[in-house]
Amino acid sequence: MEKKTNCHPEITEMILQKERTALELWNVGNPSGYLDIYAEDFTYFDPMQEKRLDGFTAISDLYESLRGKGKVDKYEIINPEVQLYGDTAILTYNLESWAQGTLWKWNCTEVYARQSDGEWKIVHNHWSIVQPFKSREE
Repeated sequence: MEKKTNCHPEITEMILQKERTALELWNVGNPSGYLDIYAEDFTYFDPMQEKRLDGFTAISDLYESLRGKGKVDKYEIINPEVQLYGDTAILTYNLESWAQGTLWKWNCTEVYARQSDGEWKIVHNHWSIVQPFKSREE
């Protein structure tokens, strides 16, 4: 299928707005923004989890255990890209977030699929912490 990058600016902006809204809530300890945009058959790789989480119930249970915890003072989405393939869109970006004086750098990949009702929902999410490679000599 042909990659169509930014040829549908309205879809790109809608997906980026969904992400910004979810992050704003997440940054004050509220996971509802993300839970609202995850599909029922959602899968998730989290750097703090040993294995992939499968299904909405699994992610909901994890996120509800985190509700009210953590606060991000500020964040910046860097170099966001939305690639559109028919009814599938892939959002990738780097995130810098500052919490309690610590800068956290993340890579994010989210796969959106247009649902039967026309709504775009995340079907897969992968977060990783950016860590520079260090040789054994260091």
